Amino acid sequence: MVSFGGPEGPADVLPFLENVLRGRNVPRERMLEVASHYEQFGGVSPINGQNRQLIESLQVEFREHGIGLPIYFGNRNWHPLLEDTIRQMAADGVRQALAFFTSAYSSYSGCRQYRENIAQARVAVGATAPEIHKLRAFFNHPGFIEALADLVRLTLRGIPTGPREAAAVFFTAHSIPQAMAATCQYERQLRESCRLVAAQAGLSDWQLVFQSRSGPPQQPWLEPDICDAIRARHEKTPLQQVLVIPIGFVSDHLEVVYDLDTQAAEQCARLGIGYARASTVGTHPRFVQMIRELVSERLTEAPVRPALGDLGPCPDICPVDCCKYEPRPAARTGAPSS
Repeated sequence: MVSFGGPEGPADVLPFLENVLRGRNVPRERMLEVASHYEQFGGVSPINGQNRQLIESLQVEFREHGIGLPIYFGNRNWHPLLEDTIRQMAADGVRQALAFFTSAYSSYSGCRQYRENIAQARVAVGATAPEIHKLRAFFNHPGFIEALADLVRLTLRGIPTGPREAAAVFFTAHSIPQAMAATCQYERQLRESCRLVAAQAGLSDWQLVFQSRSGPPQQPWLEPDICDAIRARHEKTPLQQVLVIPIGFVSDHLEVVYDLDTQAAEQCARLGIGYARASTVGTHPRFVQMIRELVSERLTEAPVRPALGDLGPCPDICPVDCCKYEPRPAARTGAPSS
């Protein structure tokens, strides 16, 4: 289980952010601003705890389907760090491993950078480090789409009938620099996921928006921002109800609860708009089943690789230039994604 990582107490916040931003041209005041977001939640990002819950659910799923593989957990930016985890795997005699990334989409930050992190950690561990093979991206896997659609339907049932019928629907995902987006299928895959979930959940009027932008103003990032989109839509035709679906994330980590449940929700309250948010897939049984299916297909000689829509399944092995991105030093201003 390969993820971003996050602080688990006030003393962790600044060291964690220094890990995230190392080598990037980010003013210290910007780092302290992000740190204040964590302070509002006791210095704890939910991401590590949510990943541990997912691992526990997956262990049960493995046992019930006869998969006798141990599950290890490693992060890019905070403990348990990838290098430490791979070192433990080597000590345990592991020689081959499959890696599940907690990112459904193809991009530099969501895929290629994790592969680079794993390669660097393997070099640091040395000759005993196991070979590690990434599971394919799952943006259009039936398990991901079905779990999200189920959660959207559940959220819709909690909205009164009148506002439900008039709800403006916003799918949201982490923004990335446009230069990064030009080197990958991130935006195209997002739109396909939105279309597939909307079809299953019975949504006909929706918009893909973005959140968590962190680059300098002069650097173009994917837009519109969710708060800007809500305001623009409301100014055009007053809104009664907003439904937000965080399709770009797999757990309700800090960026979801801060950017959406704090900032976007507060904006809706100021404008007199009802606000509802669907949960991320988290430990939804169909999502857990999907991870087990991704593992099983790599253990099978002639596997079926299910995928919905028109884009087909992502390859097991990424092409050499897949999601390649070389940011300029001034552009290395990404904020934490946990």
